[in-house]
Amino acid sequence: MEDRKQSVKVNIFGEDYPIRGEADSGYILRVGKYVDLRMREVAERLSNKSPLRVAVLAGINITDELFKEREDKEKKLADVEKRTETLLEWLDSRVSQEDI
Repeated sequence: MEDRKQSVKVNIFGEDYPIRGEADSGYILRVGKYVDLRMREVAERLSNKSPLRVAVLAGINITDELFKEREDKEKKLADVEKRTETLLEWLDSRVSQEDI
């Protein structure tokens, strides 16, 4: 089996991290840049800017974003399923009426 993982150096909050993964290097860089941005935003609001504290709070913020996106996706999917069911019921009623 071929190892398709590559290593990309990403700078996050002033530290370089070699990230190894199968994703495209551009994607890995974008993810790293996003984490760096979120950490810098958190650090701007803190008086105690310890990297660990900043990382944990940034992680909580990113996780909050993820959970909200998942919840929104689930609501949209439920809405699509309900509309599809309504449409199918309507179509079934029309087909049944035409069969008579």
